[in-house]
Amino acid sequence: MPSADWIPPPPPARQGRYGDPTFEEATMRGGSISGVIVLIWLVIGLVAAVQRGYFEQDDTNCAHAGSTIVTVIAGPLNYIGVNPQVDCDLPEPSE
Repeated sequence: MPSADWIPPPPPARQGRYGDPTFEEATMRGGSISGVIVLIWLVIGLVAAVQRGYFEQDDTNCAHAGSTIVTVIAGPLNYIGVNPQVDCDLPEPSE
């Protein structure tokens, strides 16, 4: 019979087969890596939009806002020659 101050050993660390991380741990790590990649992608696109002066103009319209958003989403593609432009032709209301 164990003594009163006996402490059971801690359970073994959760590991998958052959010491690999469990599926949940690997999925979580993959999700955080892809999140960081997407964040870096968008930051690069934001830098490209700032360099093109999209945030310095006071007048905004559909085409200007659309071009700014598409430039941010395009991210690093802006630096290899992609220059996304949006042309908004909104319908006029009928009279």
